[in-house]
Amino acid sequence: MNQINIKYHKTKYGELSIASFDNKLCMLDWRYRKMRSSIDTRILKALNAEFIEKDSDIIEKTINQLDEYFNMTRKEFDIPLLTVGTPFQKSVWEALIKVPYGTTSSYLQLSKDIHNEKAVRAVANANGANAISIIVPCHRIIGTNGELTGYAGGLSTKKKLLDLEQNLFTR
Repeated sequence: MNQINIKYHKTKYGELSIASFDNKLCMLDWRYRKMRSSIDTRILKALNAEFIEKDSDIIEKTINQLDEYFNMTRKEFDIPLLTVGTPFQKSVWEALIKVPYGTTSSYLQLSKDIHNEKAVRAVANANGANAISIIVPCHRIIGTNGELTGYAGGLSTKKKLLDLEQNLFTR
């Protein structure tokens, strides 16, 4: 059985589960989110692995870059990622990575970005299944009407992250 290293990291935004596999980040997710067990199961099955609470170079690099992000000294991450999902989910997550820091987009725009305008609901579901929060910035997706919509870390955390990214431009 393969091993996924996992570590829990408390931030002022909430507690994160950070996991690495084969020198890549495979999870950066809110520890107490609603879909925790289904996301964990998806990753464990796909990688034929088990979680071991243990540090790794990738986890440490992720924590360092997250701290810089939270301290408003980093806008982009350069962590090698291992996304675990269907080809459709991966296409949505790739589109998410392209949503620039300090901006927002909508589920409709995201579905247009992947050339599947009718897939708005499926795009929203893929967004919700994202296991690499912040680096794959699902918090930047809001409703077409400008309203904040669901977020694994909670809507208050989503608002705080969006506010954090807006503030960097005013400094």
